[in-house]
Amino acid sequence: MDLEAQSAGDTATEPERREGGDGPSRRLSDVDRRAGLNRRQISAEEAGYTGPDRRAKCERRDTGLERRRGPGRRLADDRKSAEEGEMNSYQFEFVMAIQTYKKVNKRLYPTWTEILEIVQQLGYRKVEPREIQLDNCPEPGLQTL
Repeated sequence: MDLEAQSAGDTATEPERREGGDGPSRRLSDVDRRAGLNRRQISAEEAGYTGPDRRAKCERRDTGLERRRGPGRRLADDRKSAEEGEMNSYQFEFVMAIQTYKKVNKRLYPTWTEILEIVQQLGYRKVEPREIQLDNCPEPGLQTL
């Protein structure tokens, strides 16, 4: 079928031509959505929404692992310098150990277990209790030096 015959037999309206053509065309509506109420400003009852309110502030626990600092919380100097591209000797040693492991073992992404193994091979041991709160995670025993 050539293009002329196809266009001559094409009498479908705009809503029928678009994908899922069973709904009304928004282009033909008299309501300008940009001039109406912001849907975030009407209550759930007015909108007819029956699901959970995801906009409500939920209580978050302070675990010590939050990336967002908030007012009055500054980055530590070593983290700030690392984000700017300057690494201290500990950070550089860790990065080089990970890179060496990946190269030797031909692994693009080491698993967390492998990373823990690398950290232990660097000589790190758990000698102090943790400062962060981890739910459902018992603290392993401390190792003496």
